[in-house]
Amino acid sequence: MRGLLQRYGLNTVCEGALCPNQGECFGRGTATFLILGRTCTRNCTFCAIPSEEHPPAPDPGEPERIAQAASELGLRHVVITSVTRDDLEDGGASHFAQTVEALKKDNPQIIVEVLVPDFLGSLAALEIVVNSGPEIINHNLETIPRLYPEVRPQADYRRSIGLLKRVKEINSQKITKSGLMLGLGEEQEEVLQVMRDLREVSCDLLTLGQYLQPSGRHHPVIRYIPPEEFEELRKEGEEMGFKGVFSAPFVRSSFHAAEIFEKILSPQRTRRTLS
Repeated sequence: MRGLLQRYGLNTVCEGALCPNQGECFGRGTATFLILGRTCTRNCTFCAIPSEEHPPAPDPGEPERIAQAASELGLRHVVITSVTRDDLEDGGASHFAQTVEALKKDNPQIIVEVLVPDFLGSLAALEIVVNSGPEIINHNLETIPRLYPEVRPQADYRRSIGLLKRVKEINSQKITKSGLMLGLGEEQEEVLQVMRDLREVSCDLLTLGQYLQPSGRHHPVIRYIPPEEFEELRKEGEEMGFKGVFSAPFVRSSFHAAEIFEKILSPQRTRRTLS
């Protein structure tokens, strides 16, 4: 897997963010492609990806190489994410769209899931991505609003909630998804309120996982959440109306994404197509 990624000159969030599931996913021949470079313009205190004010320009050949790699791997479900690029006029939205379009051109049946930044709240940028044809639009809230100044100082909770709401306004058939890391210092009631906020904007899927500190200079782990608490949150989420809640210590936003889609949403998508 690493050889293929090196051959095509591609990055993955699996490696860049030091994901604990990297070995399992690479062993199954899957990865989450990371576009728009390897450095981010933001300084979130939980994230292992390095930051700089002016990263290199996007690689124009990257979308086609991702499509070629996906074809070689025989992927039916591809997850595309990116570093945040506040330095670009559209936040990298057009590069996302070019990547989705390259994948669809190579294989019209492929399911594409995009995990996008907030594009600084730009509706025009979001429309570019939504209209390029991905089946799933993911945008992670990451944590509760109280911790944003400490954990995500350049982000805005309401802006992120608004992005998920606007996806449905642009195209109500799009599947929306979000995720939280637990153990950063949140209280359970605060997590439940975030879940309610997500359901208010009709978010379909939710992932909940344990935050793990990438290094000594990152935000510390305040608490390790027991498995039974993750299970309780899963049940609460299902009662709220999420179509799928995936809640366990090692759950990450794109972990087993294809299986999640097939198990939870494919039958509904087939019924919509037939109708």
